[in-house]
Amino acid sequence: MDIRQLEYLVALARERHFTRAAAACNVTQPTLSGRIRQLEQELGVPIVRRGQRFQGFTEEGERVLEWARRIVAARDGLRDELAGMTGSGAGRLVLGVIPSALPLIPPLTAAVRAAAPQAQITILSQTSRQIARGLAESTIDAGVSYLDNEPLPELLVRPLHVESYCLFMRTDHPLAGRERIGWAEAAAHPLCLLTPDMQNRRIVDAAFRRAGARPVAEVESNSVVTLIAHVRQGGLATVLPGHFAALTAGDRDLCRIPLTDPEIAQRIGLITIDRDPLPRLVALAVAAAGATGS
Repeated sequence: MDIRQLEYLVALARERHFTRAAAACNVTQPTLSGRIRQLEQELGVPIVRRGQRFQGFTEEGERVLEWARRIVAARDGLRDELAGMTGSGAGRLVLGVIPSALPLIPPLTAAVRAAAPQAQITILSQTSRQIARGLAESTIDAGVSYLDNEPLPELLVRPLHVESYCLFMRTDHPLAGRERIGWAEAAAHPLCLLTPDMQNRRIVDAAFRRAGARPVAEVESNSVVTLIAHVRQGGLATVLPGHFAALTAGDRDLCRIPLTDPEIAQRIGLITIDRDPLPRLVALAVAAAGATGS
């Protein structure tokens, strides 16, 4: 058994297709398939369910895959650690971030870059479920997600922020100028909202239900930028965390009103697989989150 066999297995699990997995690993499809067959022979168990196309993993294969992900992630962590010690580079940190938390990320990445100036940081806008899956499959190193609504087993957690919600609209909207507004009243106006696969949308929908309201979103998008663009166009309002006011502060045509009745607060934090030792860049991100968390 060698690390390349495990890398091929992880790639196959990610791509769910032999040819795409081979391309991702820069080898031919027969090479990848043959090396995985070698691994099956060495371990004495079937790993992949085969047919005319990839059909998934056997029960034994799922267990082998779990270990393969751990070993490959540990190898990558060791490389980053040694690169930081030798000054030959600082490695790469991949963060999955829920869209509503994207404005909170610059202080976190700034702290990591200050400690590791050569670090390459990739930030992916993902749903909370994509983040959980990415951590389990080692396709991301850490995530920034909600902490209270969905299970976070075997994860290291560092709270970052408490999210509250506002109604964003143009200054010529009928509700503009109010100090606050109830969720039920907001539901009576045309809205654009994040798509239902977003945990933010599930939180917002639950708040409307608690207020006895069931609004219909006239426009849905998984992009906050798209929602704000529709609000700028006029006629629609949107529900977003209050910290998005910092991104729209220079736009005199937009305003926000805090939403009440009920008061909603959601914790957001950094999450990563709890292991010892943590990869160097992940450890820096965890420390930064602990220092900047509010």
